[in-house]
Amino acid sequence: MPLEIKILDYGDIELESSFLVLGRDCGRTRRVPVYGFLILGGRWPVLVDTGYRDNAIMGSLGMRGLQFHENMVERQLANHGVKVGDVRYILHTHLHIDHAGKDDCFPMNTTVVINRRELEYSVSGLMHPQYPKPDILHLVERLHTPGALRLEDLDQSGPIELMPGLTLAHADGHTEGSMNVHVETADGTAIICGDVIYDFNDQIIEPQRTFGPEEYQVTGNHSGSKRREKAAMRKLMHSGAKYILPVHDKPAVVQGARVVGRADMAIPGPISQSVPRRDWFPA
Repeated sequence: MPLEIKILDYGDIELESSFLVLGRDCGRTRRVPVYGFLILGGRWPVLVDTGYRDNAIMGSLGMRGLQFHENMVERQLANHGVKVGDVRYILHTHLHIDHAGKDDCFPMNTTVVINRRELEYSVSGLMHPQYPKPDILHLVERLHTPGALRLEDLDQSGPIELMPGLTLAHADGHTEGSMNVHVETADGTAIICGDVIYDFNDQIIEPQRTFGPEEYQVTGNHSGSKRREKAAMRKLMHSGAKYILPVHDKPAVVQGARVVGRADMAIPGPISQSVPRRDWFPA
C-alpha cells in the first residue's frame, strides 16, 4: 500500500540569512519554518523529526524561536488523528537543535532511529551548542532502555528498508551522520532530506555566486567540505525522486534533475508551478 506524507508545522525560527545560504544577505534576519513529517499508510504511523524544545533554547544559537500552542507536536499529530502513543518510529534526519527537541514527549516503546555516526558526532563537541544537552541526554537514556533507540550504520551498510515503502539512506552531507528518508507514495518517490538543502531557490534554482548550472550553493552551516556538500545536493537532485522535502522550505517537485514545481502540505498533494530557472547560457 502506498504511503502518504503529512507535513507538520512546528513553528518558525528567525536567524541570520547567511546561516542558511553561504554569503547571502549577511547580517540580515530571515524567518523560516520548521517542519516535521508524518508518514501514514503503513502498519504504524512514523514521524520524521520532532522540532525544537522551546523558544528559549533557540537563543543559545542567537536565534529566535516562534513556536506557539498550535505548533506543539501533540496538536500537530492530532490534526491527522494520531496520538503520541500511536507513533511506532521517530526517524531523525540528524540531531541538531531544531530537529530532536521533543523526543522526550514520546514513550520509551516508540523507537527513535538515528545513524550511529550522528549520535557519536552529537557528543564530539565539534558543533556545540547545536546539540543541546537535554536533547542528547534523553537519547542516552533511550540507549540504556531496550527497544527505545535503534542505531543504523548507513554509511557502512548502504540503504536499509525499515518497512515496506520506507528506506533509510546515508545523506553524505550537512552533518557526518545525516540520513535521508525515502518514501514510496502513490505519486512517486519522495525523499525527506533534512538540512542537506535549506533553500531551493537560492541554492538550487538560482544559486548565488556560482558559475553555471548544477554548481549549487552551499549553506552557511555544514560540518564537512563544500565539495561534499555540493555532491550531496547533486545526489538528491539526480536521485530520480519526484519530491524532495527539506525541513525549512516547501517541498520541491523534481523532473530531470530540475525543480519544476512546489508542493503544499501533503505528498502527494496540490502542486504550484515553480519560477523558471534562469537561462545560464543564452543564445
